[in-house]
Amino acid sequence: MSRQQRAEIDAMVRRPQSENPRSVEELRAGFRAMMGEMIVPAGIRTRTATLGDRPAVLVEPAGTPKAGTILYFHGGSYVVGSPETAMSLTGNLVTRTGFRAFSLDYRLAPEHPFPAAIEDGLSAYRALLDSGEDPSATVFAGDSAGGGLTVTTCLAARDAGLPMPAAIVAFSPGLDGTRTGESIDTKASIDPFFTREGLEHTGAMYRAGQDPHQPMLSPATLADLTGFPPMLLQAGTNEMLLDDSTRMATRARDAGVDVILDITADVPHVFQAFTGVLDEADEALDRAALFLSQHIRTRDKARTSAG
Repeated sequence: MSRQQRAEIDAMVRRPQSENPRSVEELRAGFRAMMGEMIVPAGIRTRTATLGDRPAVLVEPAGTPKAGTILYFHGGSYVVGSPETAMSLTGNLVTRTGFRAFSLDYRLAPEHPFPAAIEDGLSAYRALLDSGEDPSATVFAGDSAGGGLTVTTCLAARDAGLPMPAAIVAFSPGLDGTRTGESIDTKASIDPFFTREGLEHTGAMYRAGQDPHQPMLSPATLADLTGFPPMLLQAGTNEMLLDDSTRMATRARDAGVDVILDITADVPHVFQAFTGVLDEADEALDRAALFLSQHIRTRDKARTSAG
């Protein structure tokens, strides 16, 4: 990555910090505008769909999709965002893997606080299974808060007795509502997106008075990951949430879960969204697509391996 690319990305995302917390409407409008600048790949088809009782966007490659389904959870601190704001990420996973993806429009706080998003994630996964989707050919992926949902939805699915998906990919996941990772302080001066005050502002909307010291709000420090599928956690060194990924990787390792911790130097939160602008974004997406392709096992693939 060139220094020029780094500087351009930093300038793009670093906004003047308001002295007063922004309203929900301002947060949502600002996030839509920022993510609208990201490059969505050509060669995808999209249409509206429904999973459970929530809207979703079905994203497919231009040609015939390969057998396999990605359930994607968008980012936005559980307060902002939509399938459209994450289309650069979802679309790039689709074009790189050849799989189709459902990007879930889960309910947002403060109108619908914890655990609404997790309930919607579980309902969406259950709907996929009920429609005949093979769990060994289904994977979870998401960014930021959506990266957190890949883990908490998996926890909810396991607790409900559902089969595990084939794999999890999480881009800069938010996995610790207690905000106790060292990177919250050590990266504060170089993170172009977040401040502790901003994280607490949106976090309070999501928690709605709930104690963050519980597995579904802080899985990086409190969740039992026994039986989890293989995980790929990607993060950058310039983000306050870095330790959410590093501690989750340790927790997964200690639970006997296959895990890859993929850290890229000098890049910000969800740097993968800057595909076409930042070399490391494209390289990280290539690694994520390879990981997903390696772990999706369709029935045909399983028969071929057995033979």
